[in-house]
Amino acid sequence: MSNALTRSTSHSAGTRRRGAMPIAILCVAALASIAVSCLAGSVGLNLAELLAVVGGTTDEAGSVTSELLQLRMNRTLCAFSVGAMLALSGVLMQAMLRNPLADPYVLGVSGGAAVGALAAMLLAGLGWATDLAALGGALAVALLLLTLAYRDVRGAGGEASSVNLLLTGVVIASGCGALITLMLSIAPDERLRGMVFWLVGDLAGAEARVLPWLLLAAVLVLSMRSARAINLLAMHAEGAAVLGVAVGRIRLMLFLFSALLTAAAVATTGSIGFVGLIVPHACRFLFGPDHRLLIPVAALSGGTFLVLADTLSRVVLAPHQLPVGAVTALIGVPVFLFQLHRERRR
Repeated sequence: MSNALTRSTSHSAGTRRRGAMPIAILCVAALASIAVSCLAGSVGLNLAELLAVVGGTTDEAGSVTSELLQLRMNRTLCAFSVGAMLALSGVLMQAMLRNPLADPYVLGVSGGAAVGALAAMLLAGLGWATDLAALGGALAVALLLLTLAYRDVRGAGGEASSVNLLLTGVVIASGCGALITLMLSIAPDERLRGMVFWLVGDLAGAEARVLPWLLLAAVLVLSMRSARAINLLAMHAEGAAVLGVAVGRIRLMLFLFSALLTAAAVATTGSIGFVGLIVPHACRFLFGPDHRLLIPVAALSGGTFLVLADTLSRVVLAPHQLPVGAVTALIGVPVFLFQLHRERRR
């Protein structure tokens, strides 16, 4: 027994050591992507100016530079938090449904957010009213889904419960899609462009907010504490309960975390697709399926990916800006098809 305990302890220590290097590399990549995003744009800046602003050593002549960097930094931090939330939501959703093709938007939560936001825009709601309506719509759909499929969410994780939950979400998403089409068809021309940009996903005018970061940090900590149980649920769902995992509680936790992360992300920037699908796939391929490592690396990778995609959306046709959701889709489609082809060959 002593030898087994020693082996288990040494294995855990080895896992932590192997996981420290990818996390450190991704932290450096995240900081580099934030710096590139702050410096790149229709008005180019240099690293010395960025360091002067961060260090608070700019003079009056540099006030314009300071204001520009502040705007870019707000947008960049917002992009990072949203990308991290979508990627983490994708990891948790795929673990709950035991389906690597699951996406944060698959259960219709984003559709509820879109219905709420577009309704607010249609009624001339602006700023915080649109964000609040989007968050309310997303949470309302999540509550409806939980009410309709509570037994499937709390189920043992078998194929039947996952399929029923997935189908319920798809039907709700279809209903939200019908409401979105109806609102777009009756929207006045002066509001239609803004509504379409919100649907595609847009970071123009985004601000760094504390609440998404607090939610992201809380979900990261709680998910890491349950990472071993999530591993058992994702890989051995039928036998997880026999091994001492509270399957119903873990599945409910994963559902609530995924819904909250998706709701916060969509309410902040609109529907940005493929981040929660391709980033967990890529991380699982590079670092393996162990959620003790997969959860933090997916969050870091998702934030970095969306920051770089947003930078590309600002630079490629500067001074015109593309909706970042279109850029992530253009990147995500070929990447996902490539990943799918590799999986089929394996």
